Amino acid sequence: MRVPAIFVLCMLCGLSIAQKSVAQNTLSLQKALQQARSSNPVLKAEQYNMNIAESDIITAKLRPNLTLNNQTLQLVNQDHFAQNTNWGNSKNQQVWWQLTKTFQLPSQRHYKVGYAQQSYLLSQKNYTETERNLFHGVANKWLEVWIAQKQLDILLLANKNIDSLAHINKLRYEKQVITQSDLLRTQLLADQYEIQIETAERNYNNELKRLKLQLGVADSITIDTSSNVILSLPAQLDSLLKEAYAKRADLQVAQGNIELANTNMKLQKSLALPQPELGMIYNPQNTIPYVGFYGTIDLPFFARNQGEIKKSLYLKAQTQQNLTLVEKTIETEVSNAYNSYLTQQKNIEHYKKILVQSERILSSVRYAYLKGGTTIIDLLEAQRSWLDTRQQYYDTEMEYRKATIELLFVTGLINQLAQ
Repeated sequence: MRVPAIFVLCMLCGLSIAQKSVAQNTLSLQKALQQARSSNPVLKAEQYNMNIAESDIITAKLRPNLTLNNQTLQLVNQDHFAQNTNWGNSKNQQVWWQLTKTFQLPSQRHYKVGYAQQSYLLSQKNYTETERNLFHGVANKWLEVWIAQKQLDILLLANKNIDSLAHINKLRYEKQVITQSDLLRTQLLADQYEIQIETAERNYNNELKRLKLQLGVADSITIDTSSNVILSLPAQLDSLLKEAYAKRADLQVAQGNIELANTNMKLQKSLALPQPELGMIYNPQNTIPYVGFYGTIDLPFFARNQGEIKKSLYLKAQTQQNLTLVEKTIETEVSNAYNSYLTQQKNIEHYKKILVQSERILSSVRYAYLKGGTTIIDLLEAQRSWLDTRQQYYDTEMEYRKATIELLFVTGLINQLAQ
């Protein structure tokens, strides 16, 4: 029976789409950060702060509305009514129509708009700082999933090796090559691995769920355990400090707060000047029309916005102090992170050599045991040493990757990795 060509084509397309879907759910560190940048619920909520700040610019640009005032006086004693008139006749009324407007001084409006614009720019920098802190958390959670996956993988590999040995020993025991004690020792270690694998699987699944929560995704995901941080780092401490001063969002926030405080000082000083209210009056009195001018202004004898002006001075001093603190914090954090990075870099190179040696020792002891040249105790000890060495190696690699992520975080380069 021939299969229609269109059916084969549809099947191939379906397989291609399925493969792409699977590939999309395998996340490297960079893809995890990019996913968090687009779907993390904290960032989605933070974005509204920029919209709110932008709305304040519209409010600051608005001018005061016109004010319409009406006052109507009515004679109530009929003895005083005009001759041959009744209650509602305009000769027995006085009507007051007043149209006024508060005139905002040009400097006041200018500084209000400037203050709102500075607040909007500051909200953008705060958003970038929120991103930096979020990416730091996501990167560390991704790393926790990575180490959980690695620990599970090496346990599965160790279990596979010991299962193979158990199968061989079962055959050797049947042929009376080894004792029952050798067989039981092998099976006991296999049982121990099974328990450890179950615990490792549960830990891996829990960490994966926590990562999904931070990413803001509901679909199933896996991580790319072979991926490395692809962003190159400057080799010298001075270069890293320059990067941090240029890219750290919290430093930009501190600088933005100073600009905002400067604008606020100017605004508060301008608000010490009174705002006049001017307008026109139309006042028909007993059908006799009157037209007049209306004007009012505060006399700044007592209140001249002294409190807000003084507060603005303290706010500026506070922001300058915060800037100094942030600069010192950056210098300390970058220096510490850089030293930790160099230390872990040396450690990982050292452990790579140890890992190769442990592989050779296990292969040698296993071969000797199968040839009858050593005991089961030596083999199991070599197996445990091999597993401990691999676990220590991955713990060291985790610390190295963690130090790399920390260096990206303290220099502000982690935001660039998420682009």
